Formats: sequence, C-alpha cells, structure tokens
Amino acid sequence: MTRPAGLDTGCRHGVPWYVAQLDGHLIAAVADPGRLLADGLAQALDQVAALHPGYDLRNPGTPSATVSILRAGVDSFDYLVLADSPIVFERADDYQVVTDLRVDTVVLELRAETERFATGTPEHAEAVRRMVETQRLTRNTVDGYWVATSSGEAARHALTDTVPLAPLAPVRAAAVLSDGASRLVTEYRAASWADAFATLREAGADGLISAVRKAEASDPDGLRWP
Repeated sequence: MTRPAGLDTGCRHGVPWYVAQLDGHLIAAVADPGRLLADGLAQALDQVAALHPGYDLRNPGTPSATVSILRAGVDSFDYLVLADSPIVFERADDYQVVTDLRVDTVVLELRAETERFATGTPEHAEAVRRMVETQRLTRNTVDGYWVATSSGEAARHALTDTVPLAPLAPVRAAAVLSDGASRLVTEYRAASWADAFATLREAGADGLISAVRKAEASDPDGLRWP
C-alpha cells in the first residue's frame, strides 16, 4: 500500500521489502491444504514482524499490503481476501466478485475533497496526503478497515470461504487481481468482467494492465474518474 510523500512509517523498510518477505512466508504457511488460510496468514504476518525489530511497528503508516489468496484443491477452491484486491470467479452465466471494501467507508468527507482537484496538481496531492494521513488512523481497528501489517490479528478479519468446483454452477476460471487492475471494470466501467477475462485469455496480465493504462491516459486530469 503506497504512502504519499512526507508521511512517516516508523520503519526503514519499504513496501517492496515488506511484500517480498510476506510473500515467501505466506507461501510456506499455506502450503498444507488442511490448514486454514487465515491461520497461515496470521503466522506469516507475525514472522515478518519479527524480521524488523527495533522499529515502531505500531506506527499507523508501517509498511502494509492487501492480501488475496486462492488455493486450488481437488474439488474446491479456498480463498482469503484482506482489503480491496479482489478474486473473481467465472461461471457459465455469471461472475462472483469477492472483495473487502471497508476502506471505502472511512473519511468520506476527505475522500470527496480529493475529487475536487485535477490529478497531478499540488492541491490534489495535498488533499490525498490529508486523506491518507487520517484514513490510516482507522487502519486495523474495529471501526475502520483491515490490511496486512505487523500483527497476525488482521488475518482474523479477512473474508474466507471455500468454493466447490462442481456440480452446481461450476467454476470455469478465476482471477486474482490488484485493485489497480480490477478498476477497469469496477471503477472505470470501461469493460465488463467477460471482457476482462477475454483479455486475460488472449493477452495475459500485460494485456489487462495495458487496457487499464489506456483508460487512464484518456482521462489524465481525473475529470471523468476522480
């Protein structure tokens, strides 16, 4: 989760380091198909926290990430979603989107203020900084939203379930997406989920990202999509 310039994190490790460490520990922690994904994530979060002692990991800006896990079994998928990076299941006649949008329910007034200014202007940058500074005070609190940070407690607040592959409404495909890739459908409404899956099949992740960039380039000032 990228932080605006000028906001302290309490730690010298940045988000790329954090994500790389969490990735390795998480893969090992959920390798056992009999283990609950939330338990594996909790272990991985605590293990990564132990890798950078001496820093203020209670700082609300401490390095953090969204987490989405899809684990394939013989006859089902297990999934876990923590924050707003969705997992989308494709079936014969519909799409099931699993995402956690609790972050969208906090600091609504400050979010609206960011939409008053054109993207790239100093006013917009300052409004975003104010929003994030306030928003992250609600991070990993019961009245706010939950992300992966420095405590395994966050894993207890993830969305988890098991999706059978058959016989009713069998899953044909699944996509694990960042909120940046999914916004082509969810926020920009420049494509349907059917379009997105067709792009993934034909051109892979690069093709979908290119479609997002093309949409963004058509609205450089953020007037259509604040």
